[in-house]
Amino acid sequence: KPMCVGLNCALGAKQMIPFVKRLADTAECFVHVYSNAGLPNAMGGYDDTPTDMATCYEDFFDNRWLNMAGGCCGSTPAHIAAIKAKIAEKNYKPRALPPQRRPKMWLSGLED
Repeated sequence: KPMCVGLNCALGAKQMIPFVKRLADTAECFVHVYSNAGLPNAMGGYDDTPTDMATCYEDFFDNRWLNMAGGCCGSTPAHIAAIKAKIAEKNYKPRALPPQRRPKMWLSGLED
C-alpha cells in the first residue's frame, strides 16, 4: 500500500479542489498537495501572491483533506511560509487516516 498520494504542479489550488476531495475520500493513506501559485499567465509566470495561495488552501484545511501541503511552480519560500502561517493561525489539524477497508481495485479515468 502507498504511504502517500497527492497532486502537484499543472494547476493552482483552486483548480485542484475536486481532485483533492476525491483523493481524500478514497485514499487509505496520507494525502498531499503541492499546487502552483495559480495558473500560468500569458508570460509563463504565476500571479498568486503568498496570501492568495494560502487563502486558496483553506478549502483543503477546512475540510481536513490534507496531511502535507507545499508548493510547486511559481511558489517561493514566502508562499510556503504563508501556508504555514495560515495553518498556525487557524490551528488546522491534518486529515485523519480512515480505517483500512477491504482491498479494492481503483482505476483512473473519467468515469466514477
